[in-house]
Amino acid sequence: MKSKTRETGVTLLELVTVVVVAGILASLAIPAFNGYIQRSRSAKAIGDIGSISAQLYRWQSNARRFPDTLAEAGLDGWRDPWGQPYRYLNIETAAPSEPRKDKNLHPINTDFDLYSLGPDGVTATALTAKASQDDVIRANNGGFIGIAAKY
Repeated sequence: MKSKTRETGVTLLELVTVVVVAGILASLAIPAFNGYIQRSRSAKAIGDIGSISAQLYRWQSNARRFPDTLAEAGLDGWRDPWGQPYRYLNIETAAPSEPRKDKNLHPINTDFDLYSLGPDGVTATALTAKASQDDVIRANNGGFIGIAAKY
């Protein structure tokens, strides 16, 4: 007489179903996670630019002028979350073509430009240029610090 013991195990169909469901979940989770990472990096750059700006204003209150470079103010060690140094331009000593410009090609600051090149590491003077859209900028003399595309 044969016993009626049932064999336990995983069928190929069950295994394929689990792999497909895991793949679908991963395809949804990975882009969301990458978006979170980019937002947190942008937030760090915004905070850094605010801190550097405050230190530049303190330096200016002592020296009665803004420094020509971040190194002159002792601020050249700052790097953005993507590993690039922050960019600085003293508007007073810059050529008219150098300052960052808005959609009407007016300078976005009257004291100094301070910005990060963003995740792509490239930029252009005009904020409307595609290369500038992901930059983290300081505009309106510090009244706006954020992503260039939102300015």
